[in-house]
Amino acid sequence: MTPDDLGTPLTPRGVVRRVVSLVPSLTESLAETAPHLLVGVTDWCTHPAGLPARRIGGTKNPDLTAIVALEPDLVLANEEENRPADLEALRSAGVAVWVTRIRTLEEAFASLRRALTVACGLPEPDWLAAAERAWPDPPATGARRAVIPVWRRPWMVLGRDTFAGDLLLRLGVRNLYADHPERYPKIALPDLLASGADLVVLPDEPYRFTAEDGPGFFPATPAALVSGRHLTWYGPSLAEAPRVLGAALG
Repeated sequence: MTPDDLGTPLTPRGVVRRVVSLVPSLTESLAETAPHLLVGVTDWCTHPAGLPARRIGGTKNPDLTAIVALEPDLVLANEEENRPADLEALRSAGVAVWVTRIRTLEEAFASLRRALTVACGLPEPDWLAAAERAWPDPPATGARRAVIPVWRRPWMVLGRDTFAGDLLLRLGVRNLYADHPERYPKIALPDLLASGADLVVLPDEPYRFTAEDGPGFFPATPAALVSGRHLTWYGPSLAEAPRVLGAALG
């Protein structure tokens, strides 16, 4: 039995022909590699557009009965995006579940490779190698200091040990809260304003910051509105992420 990223054994069920994805990044990855396998996806799986797979609810509140009824050979999940109780319920119903854990770019490439080739039994896709080539080696040193809000009301920012923080560091932007004990700490706006940041990075997900809702809270700090998909998703978008994010960061 092969273990997933958390070390949980995956019990083989023969050839994988039906997959439910509970993670938008993994949905896009599988849709780019073997779209015919996808039979169920979440309401948040927006790329690529027009997926014919059944919608089975959100990442935090999936319709477990609907998933089991789809008779998947495999469910793809993530330790951060999906609740352990839901995944255990699926396993108890006899569904094979593969859980990814991704905190850095290197982990993303390794995890995607294993999920596609080991869990799904697919050949390694060309887009994965293209995504690896797209990132600079060695990475930049994080010359600019930034705060990266991901929510408002209350204000929450990237803290320690995050995939998005690792990507930004490689593009020359250092997260001022990278050493915070929490991964997504709540920080009051006055404290953010007093942090000494050179830049505020405002993604359009999970909270949709826009030109009218975001930069105005930081009048003395340059703001960069960035694509949340390119900052937080791991998959085919990684091939263009350095260019897209680099242009937005300036």
